[in-house]
Amino acid sequence: MNKILSKDYAKGKYKYLLLIFTPLLFAWNPQGDPPPRYNSFFPGKLLFDNNEQLVNAHSAGILYHEGTYYWFGEHKSERTTLALVGVTVYSSQDLYNWKNEGVALSVTDDESSPIVKGCIIERPKVIYNEKTKTFVMYFHLELKGQHYDAAQVGIATSKTATGPYTLVKGTRVNAGHWPMNVTEEQKQIEYQDIHYTDRSAPGWEDALIEGLYLKRDMEGGQMSRDMTLFVDDDKKAYHIYSAEENFTLHIAELTDDYLNYTGRYIRVAPGGSNEAPALFKRNGQYFMFASGTTGWDPNPARLLMADDILGEWTQHPNPCVGEGAELTFRSQSTYVLPVQGKKDAFIFLADRWIPDNPIDSRYVWLPVKFNKEGIPYLEWLGRWKLDIFDNPDIGRN
Repeated sequence: MNKILSKDYAKGKYKYLLLIFTPLLFAWNPQGDPPPRYNSFFPGKLLFDNNEQLVNAHSAGILYHEGTYYWFGEHKSERTTLALVGVTVYSSQDLYNWKNEGVALSVTDDESSPIVKGCIIERPKVIYNEKTKTFVMYFHLELKGQHYDAAQVGIATSKTATGPYTLVKGTRVNAGHWPMNVTEEQKQIEYQDIHYTDRSAPGWEDALIEGLYLKRDMEGGQMSRDMTLFVDDDKKAYHIYSAEENFTLHIAELTDDYLNYTGRYIRVAPGGSNEAPALFKRNGQYFMFASGTTGWDPNPARLLMADDILGEWTQHPNPCVGEGAELTFRSQSTYVLPVQGKKDAFIFLADRWIPDNPIDSRYVWLPVKFNKEGIPYLEWLGRWKLDIFDNPDIGRN
């Protein structure tokens, strides 16, 4: 572990524990349940679970099911971002305090498995299929030793929310299917080999936008990297992912069992270099936060909007405002969580990456606010509570 990071990490841990636990000790009844650790969100601060251990669930996706929130995320170590454990899961009733429920999806020692120890598992998301009574997990999967060349989606299932989940498959997406918003003219374009290998070649950018990598991957399936899942009001589910060498987002409709693709999908912002999608819906309109492609380094957030999830998406300016807005408060989007029981209440979830010490990467959760035109925006709060959503005038500037 980096010595400087280790020192700050340890110092911050014990200072923060003292801050949280001291006032609670006086209220705790030793004969009853232990006191809650938190009654507020502290974006960017260390977060501990019921076992007084760091919550280790990065690139979070949260499922609400039968009164409980389940937080799924990447288990990170101190020296590598490779998957050495798998996908962890935590549970909560109040969103402040989290119980460690163990490993939902474990890597294996079987070298023939796509999820052998040392592969890459990123951005796990879980949705529940009411028809099949099955929990379905999707995640960005890279095969061991292939860096980011495989660009697959991993799909796993379980009959219980906390798992264990069983891998169904690792695959590319929508092989042989054209996006709904590609024209017949674009389908007929033939590209020169140089366009695939030399990004400085004349006409490369135009070729990219028209479908250069889309056409290259038609037979084997489209690439799938940073991703999220979204279940609409009609229970139709969608897989949203970075494709075409991370230059273009795709939104793909899933089959009724959520385990395959219908072949209906669209390209979003071709050539826009968007990743880290986080999609939500309010008043019949679809919104998506995204990030630029600068590796582990933060960048200005992006906002895309549409009236139809498989319709036309438009890109809007950086939705972050105030101090730190130019780098998304030094974080990168991963999910937008609707808060149960509260109208128009959404939480923006993001990660503040520390690639030299991944386990110490911090969570940044902020309330999503809306202006008078109904456009979402984000501003920094060092501490906040869910009752911020109880005031309908907050964020309606």
